[in-house]
Amino acid sequence: MTKAFLFYGTDFNIDSLPLPRKRHHDWALFHEESPKNNYKLFHKPTITLFNHTATFSRHSHLPLTTQYLEGIEVIKSLRYMVPLQKKNSLRKGLAPLVYVQSDCDPPSDRDSYVRELMSYIQVDSYGECLHNRDLPQHLKNPASMDDGNFYRILAQYKFILAFENAVCEDYITEKLWRPLKLGVVPVYYGSPSITDWLPSNKSAILVTRFSHPRELAHYIKALDTNDQEYEAYLEWKLKGAISNQRLLTAIRERKWGVQDIMQDNYIDVFECMGLSPRRWNAQVNHLSCPKPEALFSSPNIRWTSLREMWIPSFEQSKKEAQALRQLVERNMNFTAQEFWTLVFKE
Repeated sequence: MTKAFLFYGTDFNIDSLPLPRKRHHDWALFHEESPKNNYKLFHKPTITLFNHTATFSRHSHLPLTTQYLEGIEVIKSLRYMVPLQKKNSLRKGLAPLVYVQSDCDPPSDRDSYVRELMSYIQVDSYGECLHNRDLPQHLKNPASMDDGNFYRILAQYKFILAFENAVCEDYITEKLWRPLKLGVVPVYYGSPSITDWLPSNKSAILVTRFSHPRELAHYIKALDTNDQEYEAYLEWKLKGAISNQRLLTAIRERKWGVQDIMQDNYIDVFECMGLSPRRWNAQVNHLSCPKPEALFSSPNIRWTSLREMWIPSFEQSKKEAQALRQLVERNMNFTAQEFWTLVFKE
């Protein structure tokens, strides 16, 4: 009598499939996390197995693109903003740029880029990745990332390196929203369509517009010494004016809240959507990411994790997706041996 099965993307595996799949069985996928957690979901043979989707893609049935943004007022707030004059007075004690990452060498290859960037401009790195500066002892726990005292440390900087751990359309995390909340200019790398979600046309520096870390460093140094040009990136916040109608509409119309006990959370809303008589089918754009690649070309680049782990993992996941589809369409229980035999049959 079961009608719907809800799968959590990171935990989706071949050992938990309700087969045989009856005609009245709907499969629903909830996946808001990084693609590196389960690459086989990001290929057409797998994603199109589902009737309903809730993913970070704007194209999914319940888009979670703004899942890390509590509301418009949060990024308009001046609560943590440090006046530019004070930031300039702190220049001798702080680098222009700050980097806080403890998930090192992910598929986006961000650490290779930042390592090269450090050759041309000073970067204060508080996390485990490329670490060169310590946080106060009481803020070293990862649970402190939303602590007000941690925010106040970051808010003193002019620029924050906001690099996602993977590059996918609409995969946007707190890496972007946090600097916008704090009144710090994000130097962003991640979703190729990020301009669709920024509060204004001039609210972030986009890494992909620079051919090499050296050029990015030169541009940031120029902004660091030109108050007028720097403040142009914060004008939207100082005026409380968000011009991006897509962002405003997405926040206004979403049926769930972020850290808001007065609203349902996105899982509750997604579960209720399954009761609708409407018949949906997932499309390939509900969850898709390109093959991981290096951000820039350099003879000194350390390709170890990218070349040895992430690219092979992505390529193998294509075969896993195809094998999974073939076995599910057979509509019988199958063993892990059958699955891996298909994956490696070549």
